[in-house]
Amino acid sequence: MSNAQYWIARKGQPLQGSLVIPGDKSVSHRAVMFAALADGTSTIEGFLEGEDTRATARIFSQLGVRIETPSASRRIVHGVGIDGLQAPTAPLDCGNAGTGMRLLSGLLAGQRFDCTLVGDESLSGRPMRRVTGPLALMGARIDTEDDGTPPLHVHGGQPLRGIEFASPVASAQVKSAVLLAALYAEGETSVVEPHPTRDYTERMLAAFGVDIEYAPGKARLRGGQRLRATDIVVPADFSSAAFFLVAASIIPGSELRLCQVGLNPRRTGLLHALRLMGADIREENPAEQGGEPVADLVVRYAPLKGARIPEALVPDMIDEFPALFVAAAAAQGQTVVTGAAELRVKESDRLAAMATGLRALGMQVDETEDGATLHGGAVLGSGTIESHGDHRIAMAFAIAGQISGGEVRINDVDNVATSFPGFDALAGGAGFSLSTG
Repeated sequence: MSNAQYWIARKGQPLQGSLVIPGDKSVSHRAVMFAALADGTSTIEGFLEGEDTRATARIFSQLGVRIETPSASRRIVHGVGIDGLQAPTAPLDCGNAGTGMRLLSGLLAGQRFDCTLVGDESLSGRPMRRVTGPLALMGARIDTEDDGTPPLHVHGGQPLRGIEFASPVASAQVKSAVLLAALYAEGETSVVEPHPTRDYTERMLAAFGVDIEYAPGKARLRGGQRLRATDIVVPADFSSAAFFLVAASIIPGSELRLCQVGLNPRRTGLLHALRLMGADIREENPAEQGGEPVADLVVRYAPLKGARIPEALVPDMIDEFPALFVAAAAAQGQTVVTGAAELRVKESDRLAAMATGLRALGMQVDETEDGATLHGGAVLGSGTIESHGDHRIAMAFAIAGQISGGEVRINDVDNVATSFPGFDALAGGAGFSLSTG
């Protein structure tokens, strides 16, 4: 722990002003991937300058794609076409990016060459059979460790065939891996999900000229199609905006405008959950960017009350639960979460990490297998939080510190740079009290 960065969070000022949140991580990953596979040159504006997304761009450079960076958050990608990727000379390092690794496993399954996908310590412990299983049904050969974790050894030269896949899990990453492999497969591939998940892949494939049919919970495309270059503007990341939505909702006297945030309907479960708890959040200046709906979000402080979070919202807010748990701490009464077992296989066991951390600050949390009952309204005290290297846990407790009666130390915050570079500076400028050690 001595080498890792930590934060000290204390009660700060009411949050004020307009914030420009970094670009959407999920859209940034896909924009680079699809631009690389397209015929022609694509420009990406608003690209997230995070470690995860840069890792994906680096991987495509290793695969023979020329990518220029004329300025921060801008990429010019010279596409090589669907069949133009080259064999890499070293393993492809995804860093902390589960999205990068899972989507690449589908995209690389149809190539002529072998390659190996590796990741950092956190990613190396995450389950990959959920994608390698369905890809194997299509004819792919991908080896994992005995327990189904990375590294992934992808064998090239395997003829892929289209499948009708009923996914046992509601996961946009699993669906996307299958759809990317489907571009290289003989015949048609369809995916049906138990619950609808984010449709970034479908929307962006359509933006790149792929004939794809999709509706909530299902998608279908035929193999052998080519992508044509297109220019993409990446919307501000809703998952990053979520921390400020919660913070301004619970810090008295706050009013923040978050500019042109991506409002993909499969992403905004937290918006509905916060409104259910009494939050005051308005949408202004709606528009569309890169096939994605966007708007300014104007959020004012409002006293929150506990609520039972509808299970139907859970798949649409899986990354926002750490922020929601902090909102529940500030709310009067109980907040009940069920149906969120997926949280146990994210960058950390987010249910356990949030429950343990909130208890350390004096809150009563009753954990269950697939959720928790959070007893809100108690004043949070001082404490030390282990983020387990999980960026969203770290940022959630930075908010909790703003409403605590003492000092909250958050250990191991280096990974915040993977999804939200400059979070501490942006938060400090808005009124947070957050110092780095």
